[in-house]
Amino acid sequence: MRHRLVTYSARNSGRKTPGASAATKLRPGGRPSGGATPDLAFNALSDPTRRAVLDLLRGGMRPAGEIAGSFTVSRPAISKHLGILRRAHLVEERREGRHRLYQLNPEPLKAVDSWLEQYRTFWTASLNNLKAFVEAEYEKELNEAVKKQHPKKEK
Repeated sequence: MRHRLVTYSARNSGRKTPGASAATKLRPGGRPSGGATPDLAFNALSDPTRRAVLDLLRGGMRPAGEIAGSFTVSRPAISKHLGILRRAHLVEERREGRHRLYQLNPEPLKAVDSWLEQYRTFWTASLNNLKAFVEAEYEKELNEAVKKQHPKKEK
């Protein structure tokens, strides 16, 4: 069973537009997406194969054939993954004769990292608060246990 991507836009009053690709998705307000957006980057990063391609490209520029040869999926499938990564501006393509060379573009990853930073800060603070609470509760329980074992003698 094949799945079709369905997009919605303010321009068509909520009617479905079947068959739209990731490159033609509409942003809120009905404007086509032009450059890279965090949504495109997150969409591209959501697939484990695309993340593996990015891991491979951390080692430097590679030809498309070498990238495809590193995976068990078909060459056309890798080509589609590279297209999604390219539209998200996560990779850059350079043509040399008949060869297409790909390299990692770290700029969109920096934008994703800065967006995630707010949550990293939140979780760090939350975990620090939780740690302090648990340690305080442990100290209370420890003190109560010691008091029960060694009650004060009455005079």
